Amino acid sequence: MPCITLPSLPWSQFNDAMKTIAVPIGPKLVIGGDAPILPQTMCNTHTADVDATVAQCLRMAEAGSALIRITVPGLQDVPHIAEIRRRLRAEGCETPLVADIHFSSETAIAVAPLVEKVRINPGNFHPDHEQARAQFARFLEVCKAHGTAIRVGLNHGSLGRYITDLYGNTPHAMAKAAMEWLEMCIAADFYRVVVSLKASNTRVMVDAYRELSRLMQERGVVFPLHVGVTEAGNGDSGRIKSCVGISALLAEGIGNTVRVSLTEDPVNEIPVARYLCDRYSNPQSKGGDGSYHAPSREALLLEVACDWGKRLLDREVDTPVIQGSYRDENGRDVPITPELAAYLTDELLQASRRRFYKPEYIACPGCGRTMYKLQEAFEAVKARTGHLKDVVIAVMGCIVNGPGEMADADYGYVGEGGGRVTIYRGSDPVLRHIPDSEAVDRLVELIEADKTKLSTH
Repeated sequence: MPCITLPSLPWSQFNDAMKTIAVPIGPKLVIGGDAPILPQTMCNTHTADVDATVAQCLRMAEAGSALIRITVPGLQDVPHIAEIRRRLRAEGCETPLVADIHFSSETAIAVAPLVEKVRINPGNFHPDHEQARAQFARFLEVCKAHGTAIRVGLNHGSLGRYITDLYGNTPHAMAKAAMEWLEMCIAADFYRVVVSLKASNTRVMVDAYRELSRLMQERGVVFPLHVGVTEAGNGDSGRIKSCVGISALLAEGIGNTVRVSLTEDPVNEIPVARYLCDRYSNPQSKGGDGSYHAPSREALLLEVACDWGKRLLDREVDTPVIQGSYRDENGRDVPITPELAAYLTDELLQASRRRFYKPEYIACPGCGRTMYKLQEAFEAVKARTGHLKDVVIAVMGCIVNGPGEMADADYGYVGEGGGRVTIYRGSDPVLRHIPDSEAVDRLVELIEADKTKLSTH
């Protein structure tokens, strides 16, 4: 990308209704303003494996992802990003790339000239808050010089002590933390900014985005929002949970780009994200009355979650009404049985934090930092713990942001790399360096021992 000096974005680039800034992402894509809501996803390959990452990016682009995010764990991976981008462009793939950075401000600064966008949590740039601000200012200057957009991405549980000491680990704290960094962007005359406040708890996530939207509107500068339920899990539960949280915001006009985080092949995220984008980019999007004639079972899950999620989160209703039919893989109509309706109701109530009927799982989708077979481990944990209720279990890909982002979890299973796992009780690492072949057993033993102690007191 050429080194250029960008003028500040004029106020004419704000949407009149929402005053949302239109943020260019490379030469052809825009997030916010009058642009439609865009779907995106993230690679789970190791960034150093250039061949695998390029192949996955091509599959993602073909499936319709408008942006592709790739983790950049350290400075040693910056040349890999350059090569991945070179190969993709040589293949005719122009999909913008987003570099995902945790902690290393120097890596963020080094990679910014090579990609269209960088995702950072500025509060993690340095343990000292003033040093973090100084590094963020340096980073913004580099992005301004190269026309690189940024996402200020703060997640529940990964806020710095500076902000939690003031406001606690709350949705309000998330919004206030984001506003501090956004004020720095405004002061630097830098408006190529998207912002996110994700959580695995849909209640926390929706409250945080609503609060941030309110604060930005009061400020008179509304940056576009990247929305998602982080670490949603997989299967039906991951899809329903994602749609419950995301649709509640999109229905209110909050959200300009969507990432659905599933612990699966990331290409599987894109149809769900595209459904959400299409549904809420269309002002004539339907609101369900409880009677369904869905073209597939997955479509039924998404429609039900979008129709009822916001109403359940906001306590407008207590029990969904679900009836009708869906088409199976052979195109035949299949009636929604009372058993299926009850199952979907249970999933909706769990996703909206109204009632737990099984363990609540927090599971990250994996990325280039994941050093073990995350999807297999998650399935093993679910198989061994599915009988439990009223317990929150996290299965996280790495030690980088796992402990922070499983803030709601009662227990955590976090990969260390090298075939080892740390097991957490709440925020405390109680079993370290456990071989992954034993880790699920040890996790279950810990949970059952704790339950036995509680029952005897």
